[in-house]
This record gives sequence, structure tokens and C-alpha cells, in this order.
Amino acid sequence: MQSTDVARAAADTTDPRAGLRAVASLRVLADTLELRQVEAALRTGMSWQAIADALGVTRQAVHKKHAKRIDPTIDIPRRNA
Repeated sequence: MQSTDVARAAADTTDPRAGLRAVASLRVLADTLELRQVEAALRTGMSWQAIADALGVTRQAVHKKHAKRIDPTIDIPRRNA
């Protein structure tokens, strides 16, 4: 099923079971894409604060969500380094 089909199913309220499954699938997709973008941002030298600002969340929130999940080969500058 394509992303557009999943989004259409998530928006369709005629079959709540299918809609809820589609919403769950979209959450997984969005989370995966967010992690990829966070990793890309870190690779380009963006700070956790800049990433948080782009996502509309706090630095603490984005760090807590992604710090342990990112590719360990990414060199992340430390605040007090």
C-alpha cells in the first residue's frame, strides 16, 4: 500500500478499524522519517537546539527521543567540549 493510500485510509472515518491501523502505520513512517532527518541534520553540524526549533519542540524533547537511536558513527559536538 502506498503512503497516499494509507493517508486516505487514515482520514476515512467509515471504517474505524482500518483507519486506526492506517494511523498507526503513518506514525511509524513519520517516526522513521524524523529520525533520518535528525541524523542528516546532525551530520551537517546542526545543534540539538536547531533541530528542536525546526521540529517545534524543546531541545530536551528531541534529544531524549533520538539521542540513543541515532547512527553511532555520527560525530555530535558536545555542549561543554
